[in-house]
Amino acid sequence: MTSPPSPPASPPAAGGALIALGAIGGAVIGFLIGEATPGFLIGTGIGIVVAVLLWLRDRRR
Repeated sequence: MTSPPSPPASPPAAGGALIALGAIGGAVIGFLIGEATPGFLIGTGIGIVVAVLLWLRDRRR
């Protein structure tokens, strides 16, 4: 009989919210300057980069 796996020392950080916030924030800023689509894409890209950095930092722990 095997023992159940031990839980991680700390729960993993979630980066999905960062992607969503980047997309929404980028769209709002883009809308305010008259370029909603590029703002959305740039905001999404920034959110993805931040989420990947968070994932890499969390993976090292």
